[in-house]
Amino acid sequence: MSKPTDKRIPQKYPFWLGVAACCTHPLDLMRVRLQTTKGKTSLVGTVKDVYAGGGIRAFYTGLTASIFRQMTYSLTRLGAYDVIKAQLSNNGTKKLSMGDLVIASAGAGALGGLAGNPADVVLVRMISDPIKPKDKQLHYRNAFHGVYRMVKDEGAGSLFRGVVPNTIRAVLMNSSQLVSYDVFKGLILQHTDMKDGIPVHFVASALAGTVATTVCSPADVIKSRVMAREGPGGPMAVLKKSWAKEGPRFLFKGWLPAWIRLTPNTIFMFVFLEQLRHVVDRVRAQVQ
Repeated sequence: MSKPTDKRIPQKYPFWLGVAACCTHPLDLMRVRLQTTKGKTSLVGTVKDVYAGGGIRAFYTGLTASIFRQMTYSLTRLGAYDVIKAQLSNNGTKKLSMGDLVIASAGAGALGGLAGNPADVVLVRMISDPIKPKDKQLHYRNAFHGVYRMVKDEGAGSLFRGVVPNTIRAVLMNSSQLVSYDVFKGLILQHTDMKDGIPVHFVASALAGTVATTVCSPADVIKSRVMAREGPGGPMAVLKKSWAKEGPRFLFKGWLPAWIRLTPNTIFMFVFLEQLRHVVDRVRAQVQ
């Protein structure tokens, strides 16, 4: 006979359930352009500049790098989160505390940041390339050509340029997004009459996307500027120079397109992920 799944016990799910991407690349492009452009900029002005530079196709500059990033960073961080939670709960025998969730999400985020750093560097460079002077443009044809050129011209170490702010950003993203989703979902189920289903997943993920966007913005801006710049200069150098020229507000440049991108991304990701989990639960129940 089949055994019912205990929803109170964290379940361990296949690592491949971390794949949940959606078509938000144009918003990612807007975010990076705003973050790497010095001085006063606006979302509307950036949209106009991108369109004037190449029409609709220009909004998909660096798309291959974005897909490459999803298949490294997103796969690793989401898959590792469930694996680490399962380990911390002794495969479901221990109820996880808030501290356990933070540890699991931070660890998974760090792994994702390391795994996705090469793709992130190529993505930032491809997106910012059209606004550079002609003699400084890199002209990467696609993500893999970018990786090849970076290793050939700058050495393998260039693939991990900006790895410190990127890893910090990944830790903040995972901790704020995944933990806040679990917390909001728990609060909704506890304090409302809503049952565990798509409406709950939608509301919890929308709130989690807003929290994650705000928490990650400073690290995201610094990470993008470190990866886009040429020559030496680490996170602290970028922070000091940008703070002196633009003030603290630069840390939240690109917040609006980041929020517009991340919130639906978070909604689709968690709704899709929850449905896949239900499928896995049903399959497990049938084979037990």
